[in-house]
Amino acid sequence: MRLSDLASRDGVTARADHTRVEVPRGPAPARLRAAATAVDLALVGLPLAVGALVVHSLRDANGGGAVDRAVFGGFALALAAGVLVWNQGFAQGRRGASVGKAWLGLVARRSDGRALGVGRSLALFTPREVVRRATAEHEGFAEITVALTPARLRRRRVVGLGVLLVTLAVVVLASVAVGARPLSFAEIAHGLTPSGGSPTEADVIIRDLRLPRTLLGLAAGVALGLAGGLIQGHTRNPLADPGILGVSAGAACAVVLAITFLGVTSAGGYIWFALAGALATSVAVFGLSAVGSRGPSPASLVLGGAAVAAFLSSITSAVVLLDQTTLDAYRFWVVGSVAARGLDVLTPLLPFFALGIVLALANAPGLNLLSLGDDVARALGTSLALNRIIGVTAITLLAGAATAACGPIAFVGLAVPHVARAFTGPDYRWLLPCSALIGAIMLLGCDVLGRVTARPGELQVGIVLALVGAPFFIALVRRRRLVTL
Repeated sequence: MRLSDLASRDGVTARADHTRVEVPRGPAPARLRAAATAVDLALVGLPLAVGALVVHSLRDANGGGAVDRAVFGGFALALAAGVLVWNQGFAQGRRGASVGKAWLGLVARRSDGRALGVGRSLALFTPREVVRRATAEHEGFAEITVALTPARLRRRRVVGLGVLLVTLAVVVLASVAVGARPLSFAEIAHGLTPSGGSPTEADVIIRDLRLPRTLLGLAAGVALGLAGGLIQGHTRNPLADPGILGVSAGAACAVVLAITFLGVTSAGGYIWFALAGALATSVAVFGLSAVGSRGPSPASLVLGGAAVAAFLSSITSAVVLLDQTTLDAYRFWVVGSVAARGLDVLTPLLPFFALGIVLALANAPGLNLLSLGDDVARALGTSLALNRIIGVTAITLLAGAATAACGPIAFVGLAVPHVARAFTGPDYRWLLPCSALIGAIMLLGCDVLGRVTARPGELQVGIVLALVGAPFFIALVRRRRLVTL
């Protein structure tokens, strides 16, 4: 029975079949309110509890340090505060129901029956009453709807971009500070400051190991975030990621062939073969999708990429299964990692990263027109072929360079654009820069998490991202409205 089928009068509802149903009056039962409060407290307490366990595991006896504990303790507090503001402020203040109240069919409102609003909902001593949802709707409760005007949308984008920049700065510092060897705040400050004399052990760790690793993770995260936004825009597929063009499969196949037939075993040697394989595969996919009178289309790009990736994956599997030495070397590259890779890996790839970023940002206005549909974009004077060539070139350079440097890293290109789109909207002039920042935050954050999860060893960032990204992918598939991208 839908609520729209009910006609109400004096606390009594009449259904469409003319039967009468009493609507409860007054506050909700105390047991329901207590249960809702317990759920909301558990939601805030979960990150605090996990943070407390992590901080406890990083005590000095286990090889942790004060900096490690400060980083993860601060992160847990920030996450708990964010959950509290969203749940108690926005969800309850505007819709009338936090997560706990929504589960139990309750609504929090002002004494006059209106929604609380964000500020009143967060205030501890604001008068409010909690009733059943049927009672609130019967008495005319209405959620607060915020009109998304151009000025409000612009302000939300600017604020979101500022928050991402601050978060990225914090994550970069955490990546330099946290590792297998605990460092003090003084050692970190000394290691990041140019100084004369012979470097200390902490200086060597920061300058030769952690700083290059952080810079590589930063570049790879930016590249994968941008590539994910571009490929979803060009294919108009919410479940697309850079690997859909066969970038990862091409790079993996080239690395396997280089190991087997040329004896390449170092990360510095892998990058050129991986990059060449990624570029060649993307050119082949684009060439296949362009066959025909209408040229490349979103559907043909996806189909061509799937076919080429399957073919190259079969070659990779065959070679790996036939040669144990190749398998031993390949399995360390394919897991995806920024560890044990220094500036000798990043520096040769910087021109590819830089050119890819420029092309991606230049492609943003064209993507806005392509999102209107091919016919509308063509009518507005846009060259579909030129825009797709620029976009595919940028995707190839960004994803190819990131894959060559770090190995295949999943879920960043898939998840990041959806997170950015939540507050930027569909405008790619904002979506792409925000995707770049979120990609860097996500990759560096998971890398830091992997360093302390399995002390004294560490989990590779590709593994941590898979553990974090799989639940997100499941939730993404269940959101049916994303198919209208």
